[in-house]
Amino acid sequence: MIQPLGDRIVVRPAKAEAMTVSGIVLPDTARERPQEGEVVAVGSGQLLENGKRGPMEIKIGDTVIYARYSGTEVKVGRDEYLIMRESDVLAIR
Repeated sequence: MIQPLGDRIVVRPAKAEAMTVSGIVLPDTARERPQEGEVVAVGSGQLLENGKRGPMEIKIGDTVIYARYSGTEVKVGRDEYLIMRESDVLAIR
């Protein structure tokens, strides 16, 4: 597993929808990149000026909503993850 550093988190993106609500099957090229996922690892927090670490608001198991193109995609084995800063998260669900 990946252990993020500082104020970064590791997110497992939700699967892209393969079919529209009306039942039309979407090819891979037409699917939108998901903007939601589950947090699987959390860093130790941002290093503050006084040398201490700021607490992370996000915890493992949270479902988060993030900006469409935020984070860096990484692949570990067959699993794909996003590594992003805590500040890239727009909301917790």
